[in-house]
This record gives sequence, structure tokens and C-alpha cells, in this order.
Amino acid sequence: MDTINLCGNIAEELKKQVWAFDFSSRVSDAGRIVACGDGVLTIEGLPHVKNGELLSVGQDKYALVMNLEEGKVGAILLTDSYELGEGDIVYSTGKIVGVPVGDALLGRVVNPLGLPLDGGKPIVTSKTRSVEAPAPAIFDRANVNEPLQTGIKAIDSMIPIGKGQRELIIGDRQTGKTAIAVDTIINQKGKDVICVYVAIGQKTSSVNSVLQTLKSHDALDYTVVVCSTASESAPLQYIAPYTGTAIAEEFMHNGKDVLIVYDDLSKHAVAYRTISLLLKRPSGREAYPGDVFYIHSRLLERSAKLSEKLGGGSLTALPIIETLAGDISAYIPTNVISITDGQIYLESELFRSGVRPAVNVGLSVSRVGGAAQCKAMKKVSGKVRLDLAHYREMAQFSQFGAELDNSTKSILGKGARLTEILKQRQAAPAAMSHTVIALTVMMNDLFSDIAVRDVNAAMDGFIDYLNANHPELPARIEETEQLSDEDEALIKEYLVSYKANISRISEEIKTVQDKVNA
Repeated sequence: MDTINLCGNIAEELKKQVWAFDFSSRVSDAGRIVACGDGVLTIEGLPHVKNGELLSVGQDKYALVMNLEEGKVGAILLTDSYELGEGDIVYSTGKIVGVPVGDALLGRVVNPLGLPLDGGKPIVTSKTRSVEAPAPAIFDRANVNEPLQTGIKAIDSMIPIGKGQRELIIGDRQTGKTAIAVDTIINQKGKDVICVYVAIGQKTSSVNSVLQTLKSHDALDYTVVVCSTASESAPLQYIAPYTGTAIAEEFMHNGKDVLIVYDDLSKHAVAYRTISLLLKRPSGREAYPGDVFYIHSRLLERSAKLSEKLGGGSLTALPIIETLAGDISAYIPTNVISITDGQIYLESELFRSGVRPAVNVGLSVSRVGGAAQCKAMKKVSGKVRLDLAHYREMAQFSQFGAELDNSTKSILGKGARLTEILKQRQAAPAAMSHTVIALTVMMNDLFSDIAVRDVNAAMDGFIDYLNANHPELPARIEETEQLSDEDEALIKEYLVSYKANISRISEEIKTVQDKVNA
């Protein structure tokens, strides 16, 4: 009896397994390499392959499908091409290129495939995201209404950036483009903003310098660095910004505010041009393929501020474009300018004259950041741009005049002091309250009795004086993001006390020096 029951149970279990068995065939398409060179493969076969699909080539090597032709497939290698040749078998995977995402990447330096480059432990995370993803739909977006402070006085006052905005940084080489982006990352410390820095086609030494700067300011703890240097293949440089965006999107969709820097997209366009020419695609203006606009638009459109129903996260993009001889009307600059929500233009002439950051106010604009600017900053910065423009026009005019009236001298003096106060050292971001206080002083012309060369030192001294003797004032401006008439009056009152204190100290020093000399 027991034997019969046992046999019946086994039969029932076998019956269940038989019915549960998946009889569908598992077929993997296979093709053969017919040409291989410069990181580009031409493959015959693979009749069911899709554009953008990941292919398995040899052992632990992968390629990305870029061209679909009759009887042939064009693919770019994402790994080295050593030990590959004509006749090698290629298998389809049915997958799109994906990268690991999540908190495990914070503080790490990875390549465009998500593999660590910093010599640290392997990245352990169960989450992955496709490097390609659709941009948020129109109704999934919210208005840009919250400022993202860069800590750079000239930008926060005149070219403000909002969370979810795309603000282009453009200028010739060696004008401080990367410095502005890195300073912005440093300024996010303690503000619950996650940063992603994508290095595309940069020198290894330049990337290392950025890493050292971030480490020295404890900014690497909340930053992910995606690195594809100039020595990497064009395919890896091409997918690097998409990898960085995928990593950033994971945080955005979890309700976080994220800042991403693309350094820079002009080298990304060159990498794409290289790939396209090797794939024998038709070329257009400046030998770029016809869809070069599309590769940047589909990338930058992924930056947005999400609606509350989707968590309210944001992705703010700071793409960088390098110009040649200040030509912003070139093909790639005009393309990216048309996609972004404004640009910060850095001028070589200003940089060489000692104005740093070398922001050309006339050619720089923020199309949405003003709506996100805090009330305190908006109150004090309303006339800054006009006063600077008036000053520079008057300065050029004064070169041809021998005699200047008192009114012109006053305008030139105020403009020169304002220009000086907007100068800033690298990696020394200013708090929002300090910028508001400084502009309050300058726009009320309260430093007219101080020499232009001494303006920055005097302002630093005044800020230190407030932090030491009246810390509640900058703290209140920082917390409320407003500048009341009472607070403005207090700034003027405290400035009088500060100047009196400075005069007293100067007199005491002079007295001591006179006694020593006697």
C-alpha cells in the first residue's frame, strides 16, 4: 500500500514538471565578422538583430549595433579589438547596453560600462539601467522653480540656474569652463544634491586634477565620475554621457536632485563623427553626420524637473562646449545652444585681462533660471547686468576722451568696483547670503571710498566681521532666502561700524610704526 502511494506521488510530481516545462526553442542568432578595424566590425548574418543591441564577440568582448544594412550589420566595439579577426563568430544577446546604478557608485570613478577605474572594491549593486532611455514626457515635467546655487557670484546674480535646467558653458580652451563646473559641484556640499561628472575625451592629467580638487573639498562623497579619456576608443567616448545620464536618472527617479556635467560635448561630437565615418555613413557639414543634432538633443532632453506624482526629483545639466577663436556660430555650438535653456559664455579677452570667471554678460543668458532665483538674490541683482553693460560701454568710450565729468567718473568707479567684486578664486564658492550682502553694498555704492584694488579684501573683511559679530544676519538671509528692508538697513549700519573699526585699527598700527621709527 505504501509503495503504491509513493509511486502515485512521484507520478504526480513528474506530471507537474512536464506540464510546467517550457517547450519554446531558445535560439541565439549568430553572425560572422567579415571586416574588423579601428574598433568597427562589419558582420554578416544576424537577421533578427536590432539597432542599439548588444552583441557578444569572442570571450568577454562586446559590441554595439549602429548600422543595419541588407545582409550586413555595422557594430562598434566597446572593448579592445585584440585577438579578433575575420571569420570570428558573433552572437546576439537581445539586450541593450546597461550599467550598474544606485548608491554604490557614489564616490567612485567608473568607465562608460560601469566598471571601476579607481582601484577600489568591485561595485556591488542589484540595479541596472539602460544607457538609452526616453526623455520624460511633457506632462511628467514640472516648472523649474527652485534655484541651484553655483557659489559663483557672477552666475548666481546674473545668469541663475534652476534645478532641472540645461545651461551650456561655452568658450575657448583654457578659459575656465571646467573650473565653473567643478566649483558648482563643490558648492553642492551639504545641500542634498548628487553630482555626476562625465569626462569625455579629456587628458588623463586633466581628469586627475579634477579628481584631486573634488577630493580635497570632500565633494567626491556625493559625486560619481564617469571617465572616458582621450586614449579610450571613440565608441567608449560616445556612450560615456549616456552612461552618466543613466546613473543620474536612477537618483532622479528616486526623488533626488541631481547635477550632471558633460565635459565636453564637442569632443563627444568628434567621437560620433569618427564612428560614423568608419561606418561609411554619409557626412554633412564639417564632416559630421546628419543626425549629430539628434544625439545631443535626445541626451539633453533627459534632463528635467519631474512632477510631484513622479517624486519631484530633478536632473540639472551643465554641458560644456569648446569653441575655436570664440566662434559660437560654428556647427556644434549652435546645435547645442538651440537645445539648452541658456548659455554661460566665457571670453578669452576677459580671462587674459584677469577677470575670472571670465563671463561675458552680454552674450550669456539664462532662459528659465530667473523664475527659480530666490527673492533675496532677485532684489539685489536686478540692475547688476545693466550697470556692468553701462560701465563697459562707458569704459570703451572714455578711451577716446581726454576730460571726464564727475558723473562719468562715478559710473566708471562703480563699474570697476562691481567688476572687481565679481572676481572669484577657483574652488572658493560663495554662500548665497554672502553674495547678497556683497551686491547690496556695491549697488548702494557704499564702497566708493575704497580703492578698486582693495575692494575684494575689504569685502572679505566685512563678511568675516558679520560672521564674527552679527552671525544672525547672514543666517537669516540664508534661511528665509529673502532680504527685508530691515536687513538691508542693518547691512548699511554694520558697514559703518566695520569701517570705523578698520580706521581705528589702521590708526593704532600707524601710531606703533611711528614709535618704532622714532
